[in-house]
Amino acid sequence: MPAACGIACDVCMAHENGICPGCAAGTDAKAPTMVEWLKGIGISCPVLECAIKNKVDYCLRCENLPCDVLYQAEHPYSKGFLDLFKWIKETLKK
Repeated sequence: MPAACGIACDVCMAHENGICPGCAAGTDAKAPTMVEWLKGIGISCPVLECAIKNKVDYCLRCENLPCDVLYQAEHPYSKGFLDLFKWIKETLKK
């Protein structure tokens, strides 16, 4: 199952190590519960919170990608990937 960030939980280290039970899409009814559960164990996920707020299932479907939330989170995408995505998006607009 992919998380709101678009990463498959099956390849996530937190999920593989049993720290996280798996995430949810930002539009999934259980997403707010996941945010609260994560906070309860001392983890915040600004990416999931943003997806919920902007009513998008996955970051890759958001018109604001790449955004400050992902740049500041520094995961799951590197700054280089976000810069490349920004360049592609700008190039396609031309």
